[in-house]
Amino acid sequence: MDFVETEGDSIDAAIESALKLLGVGRDKITVDIISEGRKGILGFGSQKARIRAELRKSTMDRQTEEPKPAVGEPTAASVEASEIAEKAQAAVREILHLMGVKATVEQKASPQGDETIIEIRAENSGLLIGRKGQTLEALQYLVTRIAGERYASEGPHIVVDIEKYRERRRKTLEDMALRLGEKAKRQRKTVTVEALSAADRRIMHAALQDDPWVSTQSLGQGSYRRLLIIPEGDRKKREAVGSPQQNKPGARPQPSGDKAPATVESEDDE
Repeated sequence: MDFVETEGDSIDAAIESALKLLGVGRDKITVDIISEGRKGILGFGSQKARIRAELRKSTMDRQTEEPKPAVGEPTAASVEASEIAEKAQAAVREILHLMGVKATVEQKASPQGDETIIEIRAENSGLLIGRKGQTLEALQYLVTRIAGERYASEGPHIVVDIEKYRERRRKTLEDMALRLGEKAKRQRKTVTVEALSAADRRIMHAALQDDPWVSTQSLGQGSYRRLLIIPEGDRKKREAVGSPQQNKPGARPQPSGDKAPATVESEDDE
């Protein structure tokens, strides 16, 4: 089980339910807040908080580890992945031809071997990338659907890239995540990053997942949700000892994702 959707009287209660179902600690998941819930009036119109909790990639890799096939023995999954990659490359060439864009299209494997990269080189690459990669993401969506790649398939995933834009974008987002994480810890306030795609949010989640002093949550609905960077204190230490600070009289409550002042900040690539 890679993800669950749970409900609770509060967001924290919904997260606790998800942790029990997945059997992992808080630092092993990313949380998307689907609904913050509401109390209603005199019991009418109330709505429970609802979240989607997904295992981080490193956790899923450990839980789904399987014996490797014999060397030199092609598997059905590898044959299917190769066919999908060829269809994806042909689809990219056809789309660019219909757009009237002259470009070279090459296929290569990522260094980790978990992605097949369809690399485009063109004179007007900025037009194909679009603002914050929106046009590139649309092209990625079309190509994977045409090629028939299925979500959570075993083979390498298809990634459409233009002159290593994704690598540059990843570095920009990772730097921004680390900087805003330090800002959240320094000011002890939740920092909100607006209008991020799901792919961009995953990069920022991953950049901060090993920092025990902050946690990240996605809030809202639709394609472009907000990302919250929340100061937590020493989260790992608190989880290990059962949050003793919160049991002391007069202790300041730790901030949570369902109520926190927000500082809005976003950046362009350049």
